Formats: sequence, C-alpha cells, structure tokens
Amino acid sequence: MASVALFSPLLLLLLSAAHGAAPALGYKRTDFPPEFVFGAATSAYQYEGAVAEDGRSPSIWDTFTHAGKMADKSVGDVAADGYHKYKDDVKLMVDMNLEAYRFSISWSRLIPDGRGAINPKGLEYYNSLIDALVQHGIQVHIMIYQLEYPQMLEDEYGGWLSPRIVEDFTAFADVCFREFGDRVTYWTTIDEPNVGAMGSYDIGGIAPGHCSDPFGVTKCSVGDSTVEPYIAAHNMLLAHASATRLYREKFQAMQKGVVGLSIYSLWPYPMTNSTADLEATKRCLDFFLGWILEPLMSGDYPERMKKIVGSRLPSFTRIQSEAIIGSADFIGINHYYSVYVNDLPLKKGARDYTADLSISYKASKTDPPAGKAPPTSFPSDPEGLQHVLLYLKEAHGDIPIYIQENGKSII
Repeated sequence: MASVALFSPLLLLLLSAAHGAAPALGYKRTDFPPEFVFGAATSAYQYEGAVAEDGRSPSIWDTFTHAGKMADKSVGDVAADGYHKYKDDVKLMVDMNLEAYRFSISWSRLIPDGRGAINPKGLEYYNSLIDALVQHGIQVHIMIYQLEYPQMLEDEYGGWLSPRIVEDFTAFADVCFREFGDRVTYWTTIDEPNVGAMGSYDIGGIAPGHCSDPFGVTKCSVGDSTVEPYIAAHNMLLAHASATRLYREKFQAMQKGVVGLSIYSLWPYPMTNSTADLEATKRCLDFFLGWILEPLMSGDYPERMKKIVGSRLPSFTRIQSEAIIGSADFIGINHYYSVYVNDLPLKKGARDYTADLSISYKASKTDPPAGKAPPTSFPSDPEGLQHVLLYLKEAHGDIPIYIQENGKSII
C-alpha cells in the first residue's frame, strides 16, 4: 500500500520523541518511516471566528447556527479565534514539532459573493498563514471545501442541489490553486461528501439543514431525505472532477501537487454471522464508502445502490463518467470508530441501506451492546481502521491513502 500520512491530535505526542524526549505511548518518531507525516487539522468555521470581519459574508453555517439548530445552541462567531491568533497557533505547532497542518478555506472569506471578486483581506489572511507554516518547515495541506459555502449561493440556487455549483466551485478552486499553489502541493477538494450529503440533506444535522420526516434529527422546514442526498453527492463528485481536471491542465506541471478527495469512513462488523447480516455489511460499505469512491474508479455508482435507490439516484453521462474516473491522486479518510450492522426487513419509511447501525462500545467485534443508550463518545478500534485500509486496497488498488483524521470521536 502507498505511504499513509497521518493527521491526529492523539499522535502529536509522538512528535516530541523525535527530538530526544521520552517515547510517548511506547513509540518514538524513528519507529515510523520518514514518509509518514504526523500533524493536525482544523476547519474554517470551527477555527477562524471573525465571521463578520474584513469582508467575509455569511455562510450556511452562520445561518444554521444562529437559527439555534445546534444541539448546544453554539455558534462559530468566535470559535478558536484563529483569524486573530494564527501566529500564536503556528508557534504552538513549532513547539510540539508538528510536521504538517491541514486547514480549510472559508469560501465566504475568500470570495464573499460565491463568485467573482476576491476579498483582499481574506487573501491576505490565508497567504500570511501559509507563509508562517512554510517558514517553519510545516507541510501545508489545504482542504478547499469543508461543508461550508456562502449563504447567497444557497439563496440563489440551493447550493449543492443545483448543478450550477459545479462551475462556481471550480472557479473557487481556481483561485486557491493560483494564489496558494506555489507553496501548497497537497489539495483535498471536498471534505467528506458522504457526510455532507447525509448530514445536510438527509438527517438535517449539518448546514443547511434539509430533511423530511421521518428521517430528520430535528424538524426541518425544507428538504426531501429520499432524494436530495443523492443529488448533492452527485454534484459534489462532478465539482471534484472539474476542479481536478482544472488543476491537472493548468497548474500541476508547474506546481507538482496532488489533488484528492476525502471521505468519512467507518468499519461495519456483522452483528451475527448470518447471511443476511453479512450482506448488510456489504450494503453498508457501498452506501458509506462505495457511494463516493466507486465513481472515481468505474465512473458509476455501486450496483447495490443502483438497485435499491432506483431512479432517485442520478445518472452520469458518458462524458461525466470519463471525467470522474481517475480524478483523485489520493483518497483521504477520516476514521474514528466501527459499528455493528444487522439486517432489517425492507419496509416503508426505512432508509435505503435498511441496516440498523449499532454503535460498537468495545474495540472488538464480540459482545455487541444491547439495550444501552447511545454514547457521547465512541471507542477507537484500530482493527477497524486496518480493515478499512485493506478494503480500500482490495477495492481500489494502490492509490495513495492519507489518514487525514483519526482518534477518539466525541459528540
């Protein structure tokens, strides 16, 4: 398998050992090959704050949080105040021997209208952050899109529910490649399109908060959970392919960078060894991973999805399929936990994958939980991560895999 880049706060403890400190958790930096890169990551809305400063326009997350849609009623107006404190944060990265840092670009800060004019203050902020990282030898990884776009695109045409966003996203990516690509060689176009599609357009727990009964975690005023997730993911894949094609044609020869796509991964263990539960795990993999990754390899969705979803699943044209195939130089995975899966009979009102995903309380596929309330944190399952990596190698060959997030998941 290709080299794996790791981004995990839990692994930062290892970095101090690289400079003579006592080994952390029994490991030293030299126990890992040089091509492993240890680092950490943030996303713009959770980090920057300064939502109404220096020309930034409201994003869908500003609208979502200020409508009180978060369970804890939190908003990102200040967040970690990274917009003002990034220099101190870079110093902290240096002090802990951080080797890489991945962050996302706020579309609302860089191009406030969603298209057209670049915000000079936003450009200055990202250039200053990148320069500080490069100055200290910290490898820069940019996530162009992390679940956040300008609210005006939502108002104008519905964001990811319209194919119009493909053109606007490609133009946004063009600005990022042109302005930052002389110092950045690792690009993730879209973060977790599977989570973005399900969370934003199925359960409604992520901005812009679309859903329909009985699927929403809260009462949504708009949405159709049986259709919109598939439309949104379809347009995300087309946008990714378009941005990748642009980079390869216009920038890659000179900048020598790579462009990939990240997914939220989990590993499904069958609740029992029954044929039905074993088949349910395959269905789960198709709906969580294959949904996004299979088009990158074959130009089409998994056959199980096509059979179950039917006409609600958009189709790729021949030209679109050809554009999507091979459009990732790497696959990024964000992996936190494993689940148990058991088959449920298909019934009206059930989700398409028709599987009951029970949370794994133990880092083992034995002794599944029964009758316990959902946890607020999920145990790490190293074996599950290994299963995901082996699955990806078997299903998709030797494409490089970057573990961009992992560790303990807390909700």
